[in-house]
Order: sequence, then structure tokens, then C-alpha cells
Amino acid sequence: MMLRSLTWKLTIAFLGVGLIGALVVALLARQSARNEFDRFISERDQTALITAVTNYYVSHASWDGLENEINQAPDLAFYRRSATLFDRDGKVVLANGPYAPGVIVDQATLDATQPLTVANQTVGYIAFGVIQGVQPPALNPEMLTKTGPSPGQLAFDQRITWAITVSAIFATSVALLVGTLLARRLTRSLRELTVATQAMAAGQLEQQVAVRSNDEIGDLARSFNHMSADLSRATHLRKQMTADLAHDLRTPLSILRGYAEGLRDGILQPSETIYTVIFDEVTHLQRLVDDLRVLSLADAGELSLNRRLVDPAALLERTVLGAFVQAERQNIELKLETEEGLPSVSVDTDRMAQVLNNLVNNALRHTKEGSISLIAKRQAQQVQLIIRDTGSGIAAADVPYIFARFYRGDSSRQREDQASTGLGLAIVKAIVEAHDGQIEVESVLDEGTSFIISLPIA
Repeated sequence: MMLRSLTWKLTIAFLGVGLIGALVVALLARQSARNEFDRFISERDQTALITAVTNYYVSHASWDGLENEINQAPDLAFYRRSATLFDRDGKVVLANGPYAPGVIVDQATLDATQPLTVANQTVGYIAFGVIQGVQPPALNPEMLTKTGPSPGQLAFDQRITWAITVSAIFATSVALLVGTLLARRLTRSLRELTVATQAMAAGQLEQQVAVRSNDEIGDLARSFNHMSADLSRATHLRKQMTADLAHDLRTPLSILRGYAEGLRDGILQPSETIYTVIFDEVTHLQRLVDDLRVLSLADAGELSLNRRLVDPAALLERTVLGAFVQAERQNIELKLETEEGLPSVSVDTDRMAQVLNNLVNNALRHTKEGSISLIAKRQAQQVQLIIRDTGSGIAAADVPYIFARFYRGDSSRQREDQASTGLGLAIVKAIVEAHDGQIEVESVLDEGTSFIISLPIA
């Protein structure tokens, strides 16, 4: 189970990368060090041998006896196994590889070798390994000798190998430590998200995790926090809506039951007043059921619309005519302001009249004095319908939730009569969005409120 965790997978991945990197570096470093050391030894050997044979010629004025002299010196005897020495006439003095002692080579071969000079005179030629650019004579198997590294080279190679091995082990350990720390750091937010999601699955919806970075994991944490907050708020609103719905149903049902029991038991006598109260409560229940049905259709995307092209000014004029009597009764001035030549909008006139009537009636309920303005104007590729009042306004804390179902904000915006179901603004928003529009609210407490509906031009 542990090996299946992301931390271990990342740790093993980091370790693998570090191990491969250390191994590659170790092999390259070992080969490079070995090559450089071999070249250094070779150049040192060549210099020592050249110095020795040159000194011998200076002392003896000839090459006679040189091989015996060199063979008596172990170091020089080892060096000369890779060298071929010729006298000034091209005769082989020290043989190596395919060149037998006493053989005379041509001038082309001598041109490919290094001349040896004494008192500014060439006394011989020396070559190490195969003479470049010259085709050697037929190989003499008896003259071939096997050469190998010296004891010093072997010791140096062992020390280099040991140092590189220790370095690789140290680098791997560091890679494991750093990989573990990085893996734990990278997966810390994921572990916290896992714990938070498990808590949400257990019913604890309001969960927040720390945002520790600005990368994809940080974006995931921010999205989770936003989702958790929205889900918690939605759950709270759902519970509040359920409670408000139960309350709105309980009140008229209690009234209806009380009157029904009174009439059944003979405590109350039938009268026009009792029938009016019963009728009003039934009407309120019917309106509540109708509003809930509209919202359920909107939620399912099945709200039917019978659209046609309409002049925005005509929509507002119809709304003003419907609210005129109530405005006169409350001594509220209704103002109609429309721009000339407004383009048409494609709407369901009955649904849009329901929206505008709801907003105007809402404004009338919360405007004690002053005016209500109905405004139509063009804004880019949209037509805006604005309902602006000089009423009690909405508190800033309540504005974000004003379209929530059964939302109970400031008392000045509470339902004041049985005509309201608490779903009006939610239905307004649903109908406007079904028309591919948007609705916004701007309000200042005790100064007034503006509802702005933006509809696309037909």
C-alpha cells in the first residue's frame, strides 16, 4: 500500500533519476580521468626515454650497446616496449612491433618519426606506437610483445574507481534525501485535500485547505476551497429554503384547518368574510405551487418560451399601465424613460411581463415616497431594462443573495403581505436567464434600488 502512494512514487522517481545521473557522471569521470592519466604517463614515458637515449648517444657517440643499457634499467625497459628507434640511416636500433632489429626503413617512414638531435645534428629517429601515415612491413609474430599497464597505473586506476564509487554512493544518498523531502512537500497539499474530501464525504461540508503554491496543485486547492464554500452555502440555503417553505405552507394550512374545524363543529357561522379568507389562503397556496413549478422547470431547462419580436418600450408601457392604480394609491410617481429607435428583443411577452410586474410590485412595497423609474436603453449589443426606485434599499451584505429562494435578509425587504411567496426574485432571475439575459442589482441602503435586466438584441 505504501509503495502505491504518490510520495513513494515520486521518491523512487527522484532516486532513479539521481542514481542514473550519478552512474553516468561516474562512468564518464572515470573514463576521462583514465584517459588523461594514460596520456600524462605516456608523455612522461616518452620524454624520459628520449632523454635517456639522447644522453647515451652523447656519452658513447653511437647507438651500440643501447639495448643492453636500457634493459638493465627496469623503468626504461618498460618504456621502450612502445618505442622504435632508428639511427640516422634508417636502421632499426630498438625494435617494436613489426620492425625487426637491423631492418632499414625508407625515408618516408623516417619523415613520420621524431628526429633526435645532438649538437644541432640529427643522430637518429624515434617513434612511439604505430608510425602514422606509413604502411608497416609484414608483421613478424616473434617480434610482437604484449604490453600492459604499469603497477603505478593500476594503483591509480583503483584509487580513481574507489573515489568515484564513494562519490556515486554519496550522490545517491543526497538524491534519496532530497527526493523524499520534495515528494513529501509536493504531496502535502494532496494529502490535505484527501483528508478534506473524506470529511466532506462524511457530511462535514465546510472544509478549507491551505494554498501552499501557485502551480497546478495550488489551483486545485483554491478550486476545492471555492467548491467547498459554495457547497456549504448551497446546503445552508437549501435547508433555509426548506424551512421557509414549510413555514409558508404551514401558515395558510393552519388557517384553512382552523376555519374548516370551526365550520364543522358549528363554532363559526358561514359568512362572506370567512369565505374571503379561505379563498385568499387557497390562492396563496396555489401561487406558491405555481412558483415552485416555474422554478423546477427552469432548473431542468424545460421552461417553455413563446418568443416573438417586441419593442422594449412597449414592454415598459404595459408594465406602467398595470401598476398605475397602485402607484396613485400610494402617491408614488411612475416615470417612463425610453430611448428613441431602440432595437427589438426576442422575448416571451407574458413571461417578461411577469418579470417586470414582479420588480415593479416589489418596488412599490418598499417605496414609501418618491418615484419609480422604468428605463429602456441600448448598451452595446444589448437592451437594458431598468427598474429604479427611491425606497428603503438593500443592505450590502444581502445584495449577493437577493435572488436566492426564500432568502431572508433585511427586515425592510421581507414579505409584508400574503401576495408574496418569497420566490419572486428567484423566478425573475430564472426567466431572464432563460432568455439568454442577465439581471443585476445595485442598491444603497435607505436611498433606493435598481434592477438592471440586459437582453440580447434580436
